[in-house]
Amino acid sequence: MKKILPILAFLIATYSFAQTPCENGMAGQYPCNGLDLLSRISLNTFGTDRGNDSWGWTDPLDGKEYALMGLGNGTAFVDITDPVNPIYLGKLPTHTDSSTWRDIKVYNDHAFIVSEAGGHGMQVFDLTRLRNVTNAPETFTEDAHYDGFGHCHNIVINEETGYAFAVGTSTFGGGPHFVNIQDPVNPVAAGGFSGDNYCHDAQVVIYNGPDSDYTGREIFFGSNEDRISIVDVTNKNNPIPISNGFYGSVDYTHQGWLTEDQRYFMIGDELDESNFGFNTRTIIFDLSDLDNPVVHFEYEADVAAIDHNGYVKGNEFYLSSYRAGLRVFDISDIENQNMVETKFFDTYPTSNSARFDGAWSVYPYFASGSIVISDIDRGLFVVRDHLLGVNDNSISNFAVAPNPTTEIVTVTSKTEPIAQVEIFNVLGQKIMDLNFTESLSENINVSNLQSGMYVMKINSTTTKRLLID
Repeated sequence: MKKILPILAFLIATYSFAQTPCENGMAGQYPCNGLDLLSRISLNTFGTDRGNDSWGWTDPLDGKEYALMGLGNGTAFVDITDPVNPIYLGKLPTHTDSSTWRDIKVYNDHAFIVSEAGGHGMQVFDLTRLRNVTNAPETFTEDAHYDGFGHCHNIVINEETGYAFAVGTSTFGGGPHFVNIQDPVNPVAAGGFSGDNYCHDAQVVIYNGPDSDYTGREIFFGSNEDRISIVDVTNKNNPIPISNGFYGSVDYTHQGWLTEDQRYFMIGDELDESNFGFNTRTIIFDLSDLDNPVVHFEYEADVAAIDHNGYVKGNEFYLSSYRAGLRVFDISDIENQNMVETKFFDTYPTSNSARFDGAWSVYPYFASGSIVISDIDRGLFVVRDHLLGVNDNSISNFAVAPNPTTEIVTVTSKTEPIAQVEIFNVLGQKIMDLNFTESLSENINVSNLQSGMYVMKINSTTTKRLLID
């Protein structure tokens, strides 16, 4: 789903360590499990009274990592290449008025920003300008603006095709409004779809899942208040509805994300916790047949908080869960209806009740392993798996290359013979344990490992991050 990002970002990020480690269930004042707090930037620093959405960008030129956070009055841009010492580079003010809702996505080194503010339209910002900030924080101006709609709840981008899908506008009955953004600073209206009424959020992919009838088609998976909406949007002039998916105790179908094999769609209903009394509930649809989506199972967490935005990376599901903060689940056995919480970081420590405070969104796709959490009340958090903060440096005697890799990784030592190499998955489980006859270079076959991030321990002393493409 996400392209493996440049290795330079991985190397740069290894110079930093956790600012506040998660120890005995706490990282400072924040409850946690397995995630260290690297840094936090308050809303006051951003000059706003509320936060909302977040996304990320990695500069393809130098691998630097940037957090993009929606605010009540604009969008903040933060260099988190050194996640312990983030740099607030500046803000792009809202196009019209302040709003509780702002959403951001990235395509071709540009940010595309929408808001529920009246007349806001879509702002376009050239992210490469962040390379040259000399007097931070700056007040930025937009590089382009699209006015084919006014207010907009959310924006979805298919990076493979260069199309944006604005949802929750006053056009097309609130259904997706298509925009060609292949030339980012010259967005062009490209039609829309009104067949399933209002859409709140969505994901759009070039389909490569189990239903061969739709292989290679551009498929829209919408969260449409009381249903999921599946639409073939390959031909923007003639979008074709495929099916709807329904589930019990529906209150507000809010947002969903596909597993990486595109077989399952993980849905959050934003109001079922407060109105029906569920604990945090995720509904998992089986999409083996796109013409007939069916509920595979439902998962209820141990806390009562309302779920908001959830994203899949490899075999992990990252869920911003309002007052319960970020919750991370192992979904490797989702086929057998198993889903297990493995890590969390609670940005709202005083309560896990079903109210609209705390973690709005999460961005887990940085190659460094840094995870961004945007909190309505407390600003921007950067956290990271605690396994990635221990003796993790790029200047030890050991080199690991190529990294990312697909089949063979070579461990090379300058002076110390290589005796043992252990590889752990993100759950801390050892999945490979190799012993050698103390040579200075060893080739390791990792072709049987799934794509994602691993931790490599060399001679029981040096820890390296390993990315499998």
